[in-house]
Amino acid sequence: MIQLYCGDGKGKTTAALGQLIRMNGWGEKTVFCQFMKGNDTGELHSLENIKGVRILRSEKDFGFYKSMTEKERLELTGIHNRLLEELLMLQEKEEAGLIVLDEITYPVEYGLIDINRLKLLLKRAGEKKCELVMTGRDPADFLMESADYITRMEKRRHPFDKGVMARKGIEY
Repeated sequence: MIQLYCGDGKGKTTAALGQLIRMNGWGEKTVFCQFMKGNDTGELHSLENIKGVRILRSEKDFGFYKSMTEKERLELTGIHNRLLEELLMLQEKEEAGLIVLDEITYPVEYGLIDINRLKLLLKRAGEKKCELVMTGRDPADFLMESADYITRMEKRRHPFDKGVMARKGIEY
């Protein structure tokens, strides 16, 4: 099935990671694929130490979309599409019981990924016995329609609104 954690509240990636750890605990191979992010995050350090977890992401940090040059956007699109091809191959060979598509809503929104290849990954989720977990703020309609579970995280209060920047170990 397909799960979607969306909304403007904190906890989308955290929830997806919890699902990944649960599946991994039953001996299933899992994949954490992170889109848009290339910066160092605490979850990566933990995941690297768990047997059966594969991490796929950009090795380069491009920063925020609005600050990227057109050349950087093209480069990131290429990276995203290569990640997607690897996911499709893993899915086809049934080498993952669960795949997390962390922050997938952003490359869809910004046109930084091959939508048709992503739709194929989603379509094959049930056929290949591979649970997909997606995260991000504002999912496109086709992402919402493909999801069997939709959980919306709603921000009621966040320290960022008071000028508190992202904190190591809490937000990254």
